[in-house]
Amino acid sequence: MTAMTAMTAGATSSAAGLDPLAVLAVLACLGALVAGYVVLFPPHPKIAINRVAPTTEKTSRLTGITARATQLVEQLLGQLRGAPALVQALEAAGLRMRPAEFVILAAAPTVVLAGFVLVLAGPLLALLVALLAVFGARVVLTQLAARRRAAFADQLDDSLQLMASGLRAGHSLLRAIDALSSEAEAPSSEEFARIINETRLGRDVGNALEAAAARMQSEDFLWVAQAIAVHREVGGNLAEVLDQVGETIRERNQIRRQIKSLSAEGRISALVLMIMPFGIGGFLALVSPSYVGRLFNHPIGIVLLIVAALLLIAGGLWLRKVISFKF
Repeated sequence: MTAMTAMTAGATSSAAGLDPLAVLAVLACLGALVAGYVVLFPPHPKIAINRVAPTTEKTSRLTGITARATQLVEQLLGQLRGAPALVQALEAAGLRMRPAEFVILAAAPTVVLAGFVLVLAGPLLALLVALLAVFGARVVLTQLAARRRAAFADQLDDSLQLMASGLRAGHSLLRAIDALSSEAEAPSSEEFARIINETRLGRDVGNALEAAAARMQSEDFLWVAQAIAVHREVGGNLAEVLDQVGETIRERNQIRRQIKSLSAEGRISALVLMIMPFGIGGFLALVSPSYVGRLFNHPIGIVLLIVAALLLIAGGLWLRKVISFKF
């Protein structure tokens, strides 16, 4: 019993006398062994389930409704004769969208606005709002196309200078046009890129240049196309011809800018005169709806509105003729 007590006391004293550094060293060795095992025998990576199963892109309900509406509008446009004209108008305006997308983009706010007007003012004014929205969409496309054509006309002299420089450097005509498609600014780069693509598909370069002049309604670029066509038949120094044509176009652009600045006052006056009736009518409709409502509820008022619309259209056409200059 005494021996047992002595052994227990010795073991307790030896356990109490363990060195902490030795314990840390043992633990470090164990950690090193585990790390070495992981390095030598790495675990096999698990393939995620999304990499095994085919991924299906989830679309929202609004996206599905929009896609079905676009398909329906495309089918309706395919049965109309005016669909190609809409495609050409979008191309002239530089809008990279399908006709059905443009129709939905223009029709969605029109339907909402016409619905509010129908509740507040009646069906006649709602129909007028719908007609004005259709006319407004056409005006927007026309203005975008006119702005794009004006930018093309302003960039034409610089484009001809770059083309002449490329020809002097020894490049061919198509190579010079290809350089313009990457170095010129939009919309010139877009039109020259289209010319190159058409020639790669087998179209004659002269016909492609004339088609670009017709799209941009540019008489100056038509001169360039004719000069290139004459050079291809009789030969000569095309770079020098392009320099002379570019100088003429540069002088015409200078005169065009001068006329535009001189006629700015007339154009702003015409814009104010065209917007003023709608602005005053809208203000009166908000301030005193009953006062304006007599025009829509009484037959004489409806006749007066029709006469006013006809006079407004005639005045707009006359103002457009006055402030438009062709040279």
